Amino acid sequence: MSKTIIDMKGIVKSFYVGTPNELEILHGLNISVPEGQFVSIVGASGSGKSTLMNIVGALDRQTAGHYSLDGIDITKIDDNELSSIRNKKIGFVFQTFNLIARTSALKNVELPMLYAGIPSRERARRAKELLELVEMSDRAGHMPNELSGGQKQRVAIARAMANDPAIILADEPTGALDSKTGRLVMDIFHKLHKEQGKTIVLITHNPDLAEETDRVITLSDGSIVGDRMIGGQNGGDAE
Repeated sequence: MSKTIIDMKGIVKSFYVGTPNELEILHGLNISVPEGQFVSIVGASGSGKSTLMNIVGALDRQTAGHYSLDGIDITKIDDNELSSIRNKKIGFVFQTFNLIARTSALKNVELPMLYAGIPSRERARRAKELLELVEMSDRAGHMPNELSGGQKQRVAIARAMANDPAIILADEPTGALDSKTGRLVMDIFHKLHKEQGKTIVLITHNPDLAEETDRVITLSDGSIVGDRMIGGQNGGDAE
């Protein structure tokens, strides 16, 4: 029995709490993701995908409900601990790459390890290893402005893997790429999933990409309206 990496129960997110304009965006979501699952979260603009992603990624906190990430109760920790959890447990891949300008690909990959206090020799060794994994070894010394969109995203994926996170959280990772380059990026996610057993959460509005994952959770107006395993089985604990 694989362990549960993401365990969300009754997740509510409201804004302007306590004012006449109070707005509930997420309405009591239950989501359980076991270790090693590649799950996509889909939904139209305004469905609550980004709000949910921010809570999964510990970038924001829920208004009500319980969230446990890799056995850690996110509800009970302070902001400093939350920052440390983000760095060590979650590898982020964004649509806009978010690489540090005027910093080489290698140093960009090292950055999360620097924050985690890993010694410089070990950082450099692992960063080289990860760039090799995403087939970017020959670009290790290049600055972001010397890389194509697809190359930047591959560096971003290597950086997301730096601290061997419990989950990779990918927000529209192919959104800024042409279809051929997007295919290469998705192939890397599949490789990480199959060869390294990574738990991956893909936020996308692209139904074709979602169909490539193990499981599709569909959001509409802040509620889960679909949860299915690709292949027809039920996706389990979500409602």
